[in-house]
Amino acid sequence: MAGDRAASTDPDALSWYEATARQRVVALADPGSFREVLPPTERRMSPHLPLFDLPRAFDDGIVVGRATLDGSPILIAAQEGRFMGGAFGEVHGAKLVGLLRAALELKPKAVLILFDTGGVRLQEANAGETAIAETMRAIVDVRAAGIPVVGLIGGRAGCYGGGGLIAGTCSRLAVSEGGRISVSGPEVIETNKGAEEFDSRDRALVWRTMGGKHRRLTGGADAFCADTVSAFRHAALDLIDQAPSFDLETLEAEQARLESRIARFGDCRDATDLWRRLGVNDPETVPAMDTDAFAATVARIREADHDAR
Repeated sequence: MAGDRAASTDPDALSWYEATARQRVVALADPGSFREVLPPTERRMSPHLPLFDLPRAFDDGIVVGRATLDGSPILIAAQEGRFMGGAFGEVHGAKLVGLLRAALELKPKAVLILFDTGGVRLQEANAGETAIAETMRAIVDVRAAGIPVVGLIGGRAGCYGGGGLIAGTCSRLAVSEGGRISVSGPEVIETNKGAEEFDSRDRALVWRTMGGKHRRLTGGADAFCADTVSAFRHAALDLIDQAPSFDLETLEAEQARLESRIARFGDCRDATDLWRRLGVNDPETVPAMDTDAFAATVARIREADHDAR
């Protein structure tokens, strides 16, 4: 069934989680509007991976280009989680940074980043780390110019490592049930602290601490979507219009909100305890809630805002 949904071209039927980066971009944008920068005919592959006898991808695991969304011009980047976990390398990062810098000249209505990444590519660690820093700086410049940067998260690889840091600099974020956001991934935590601290094989634990529902409840994302491209499209349109101004007042209000959140929830034992403090009735039922029931729960919680307003 999931394979059939991924093969569909209907945005209402196409699973975001199962789709490839190109399927997401084409179905998300207005029909026929996407124009890829550095398309397959202009291969841009990592110069480093052959040193490790690793296969390369013609696009280095990221699709970037121009399109329209509901008739308005946008720039869009989509990471391919099926290639090296969507990890950042030199070329991968340069394509994203270049797209963001182009936004300052092209003045699109918004820039959309379709995250699907495990973080920095270890084989290109220095270049990948530099790309993370340059991307964050570029997003700040784009937002300061009055252009919203909206992140969409719901792919297989999640949004980890440097991707989690970049997501934190976006104007707004939408996430689905399958999406996860964190700087340190489950395997990284387990490797460094042991399975007693965090068992990466415990999928329920992973989703309770990093999953889309938890991030939406705690204000780490601004919209929660069903697992369809159509749902993400509607969320993107809403979030573009809701994007806050990028100024000192917004930053100070956000800092105050984060400090308040730490003071209120810093001693929580687990996610269920935190959800209960938020005011969620029967927090044990959250993982099984469908989209509508979860949306109703979020609507009752004041903390579910990514940026202070």
